[in-house]
Amino acid sequence: MIKVIVWNENRHEQKNPVVKDIYPKGIHGAIQEFLEKAGHDVNTATLDEVQHGLTEEVLNNTDVLVWWGHLAHDEVEDEIVNKVYQRVLDGMGLLVLHSGHFSKIFKKLMGTSCDLKWREADEKERIWIVNPSHPIANGLGEYIELDKEEMYGEHFDIPAPDDLVFVSWFEGGEVFRSGAAYNRGKGKVFYFRPGHETYPTYYNEDVQKVITNAVSFLAPSGSEAPKYGNAKPLEAIGAK
Repeated sequence: MIKVIVWNENRHEQKNPVVKDIYPKGIHGAIQEFLEKAGHDVNTATLDEVQHGLTEEVLNNTDVLVWWGHLAHDEVEDEIVNKVYQRVLDGMGLLVLHSGHFSKIFKKLMGTSCDLKWREADEKERIWIVNPSHPIANGLGEYIELDKEEMYGEHFDIPAPDDLVFVSWFEGGEVFRSGAAYNRGKGKVFYFRPGHETYPTYYNEDVQKVITNAVSFLAPSGSEAPKYGNAKPLEAIGAK
């Protein structure tokens, strides 16, 4: 059983009645529900909790951290960001959703601005599976179609992914690298684009399948941690 924390800043739900109506238990609550149905051990954390709900004890007992943020990236304490960063390097998986591309933790792991084009125009998004053999694409068809979503467009200022799983096309003509996987230290990171707060995207069965697959993919492998620093030779050097 994979131990998951779904982190959400939980601000839109408090400020916007449209979002509250779509996600009465919060975006984090909606994601928690379908991940629990998939058999995972899921808890949630939000921005306004002590240490944003991400205490050292919580992080040390988390296999995969799911991250959704938008309005309050700057309110996330650097100390917590650094702890999450180290846990990823130590093997914890990180799933970054939608506007989490601009979160402190994602930018720190990418080393770039992570900026992009965007537009809110109720347009169709077609998410093409460009790497069908990848575990995150298990059980999907050729594409996922969302009737209405916010547009994100290139150029997306991220490093070249270790694996690119999805590319989105939008009704207005843009394309976007919408499913990008990275290795960082012992950990893995996956960015998945859809999930604007005023659309019921996280109730879409294919979107749920992607997130569920991603949690399994991102879970720690259990491999031994590499050793760094000065090393003794494995063989006698210069022996005849």
